[in-house]
Amino acid sequence: MTVERFVRNRILAWVTAAALAAVPAWGQSKTGTTMGQFLLIEPSARLAGMGNAGVSVTDVVDAVYFNPAVIGLLGGTALSFTHSAWLADITYDYAAAAFPVGKWGGAFASVTALNSGDIEVRTVTHPLGTGERYSVSAVAIGLGYGRQITDRFSAGVQVNYVQETIWHTSVSTMTLGIGTLFRTSERGLHVGASLSNFGTQGRFAGRDLRITYDNDPSRYGDNGTLPGEVFTDEFPVPVLFRVGIGVPEIRLDRQTRLRLALDASHPSDNTESVSAGAEVEYAKLLALRTGWQNAFQKDAEGGFTAGGGVRGNIDVYDCRVDYAWADHGRRLGGTHRVTLGVTF
Repeated sequence: MTVERFVRNRILAWVTAAALAAVPAWGQSKTGTTMGQFLLIEPSARLAGMGNAGVSVTDVVDAVYFNPAVIGLLGGTALSFTHSAWLADITYDYAAAAFPVGKWGGAFASVTALNSGDIEVRTVTHPLGTGERYSVSAVAIGLGYGRQITDRFSAGVQVNYVQETIWHTSVSTMTLGIGTLFRTSERGLHVGASLSNFGTQGRFAGRDLRITYDNDPSRYGDNGTLPGEVFTDEFPVPVLFRVGIGVPEIRLDRQTRLRLALDASHPSDNTESVSAGAEVEYAKLLALRTGWQNAFQKDAEGGFTAGGGVRGNIDVYDCRVDYAWADHGRRLGGTHRVTLGVTF
């Protein structure tokens, strides 16, 4: 079996499973009916430690992933870099930058990359491997704009180019995200809402889907290797609506503050869930965090998250390093994230 046929069969198996999952029936869910699942991986180690409840957070550039309205509230230039050891030895990397554009608000750019690494090609006749390898990768490039419309209300928008690749076969599409944020005061209740990954559908295409066929197998003497191509269905991206509330600062004493956040999510390819988290920060230097993600989601395992971070100033640069661990259940284990952030 050639590598092209192996990869084509893998793609067709995935497409068939997703198509069957999209058919309404008792006991079935929407899980597995969309492409671009890497878009649902939250990039921020700080917010991951807080259960990924980030719709109402305003003081970190990573929060733009949850709510584009944050772009207009950051004030200065902010940079962020995240590396995650994801499930099954998959690597996840994220880089983001936000900067002010004068009285017009703020601009934002991000790059997300996911890679499976090399995977052995295994077939029925070569169960230990053929000696060939293939890989699965995904990338998203985003541009955003946000503005503080009043001293309490802000809004933002983000556009993403998304591409997924399985060896020589790929799919690409565009997505749109919008968000709003209302603050009763700087330290008072924050209320946010966002719609992420609203976009067009995409269809897999590439040389791995090319085939040869016999137009009439019952007839002898004709060309039995006619060129052809397998066409897959079009698949949507995972649209996600979030709404959240948070209190950015509850003073416990002169040097210790508590942050609380609560989000509710309504995805297009899964059931609804609630995420919550808390952060305790001492002297704007050391922070400890904990939370629970995807509570009440059907068939979800795990959910507990924890993390911490350190923060300091180097000249005019405000630097922070954050770490988070998230539990994904007994079968999948946990994931790790590390984020480096710089603001100036």
